[in-house]
Amino acid sequence: MTVPHHGAVPTGLSRRSVLTAAGLTAAGVAFQGSLGAVSAAAATTPAIFYSPHQDDEAIGMAGSILEHKAAGRPVYLVLVSKGENGGIAQNLNQTPCFLGDKCSAPGHHHELGWQETWPTPEVVSGRTSEFNVSAKALGVDKVINLKLSDTAYGTDSEYDAFVQQIMGKVRALAQQYPGASHKFTAGWLDTTDPTKPTNATHKACSDAAYWLMKNDELKDVRFNHIYTYEAFSRDQRDRGADYVLNIPSSHMTKKRAAILAYNTWDPNRNLYTAGYHSVPTMLEEAYSDPREFVYALPSNYKPGRGN
Repeated sequence: MTVPHHGAVPTGLSRRSVLTAAGLTAAGVAFQGSLGAVSAAAATTPAIFYSPHQDDEAIGMAGSILEHKAAGRPVYLVLVSKGENGGIAQNLNQTPCFLGDKCSAPGHHHELGWQETWPTPEVVSGRTSEFNVSAKALGVDKVINLKLSDTAYGTDSEYDAFVQQIMGKVRALAQQYPGASHKFTAGWLDTTDPTKPTNATHKACSDAAYWLMKNDELKDVRFNHIYTYEAFSRDQRDRGADYVLNIPSSHMTKKRAAILAYNTWDPNRNLYTAGYHSVPTMLEEAYSDPREFVYALPSNYKPGRGN
């Protein structure tokens, strides 16, 4: 299914259903599942979700966020990196659009003139606007932007320094919110092709969690697999997952609203569908698959960018 964009009614969805998906707010259902079950005693401590980039939270964490909200637990959503990405700028600088009729820009044309080299300020600003709209759709209690420059793709020493930066920020949050649970992306799995290296930023987040767990600084930690929606066919996405979350329909409506934040063209709100011009397949598959996939850290986990 193609993710609908604002301004046009996609085949298979009525205008009413599109507007409803974009506008509903949270409604609760009971949380179920042994891996991440929220107890009454834990309900007063926050669940902190760490999104490596703008869009990861909508793709593979939104259902988990909503189940914690439904259990009465405060949810804090952390944006780890600025998300500098020259490829997105290139896509939005070019006409005709590679998305064709799926592009939500008027007439499917855009020649924005965004800076394509680091630090891609327009990309960072646009993606973060989308992130904030997504967070609002999910009804999180607090948004925290670490504003870390994404240096995971530099040298090995830059990667290691990036991991240390994340560790410092997570450590501070763990100390500020004792008893909180911490939800990361499954960076060791996050690649569009299982035969190729993982996304370095996602892996750095997992490495930070690994070291903090090893140091006994984090206790309650889980990992959501983001790239499964593009790396695997629908019937293979639960491979190895410790917990498969079946997202109830009321929550799926809200998850879809979060995804739609990344396919909204509204320059007055600094929204340029940057997310959809980055990972359209992943957003579409997450939009249509009412499941999320949660993991514990494997016993044979290997830290480092190359693993």
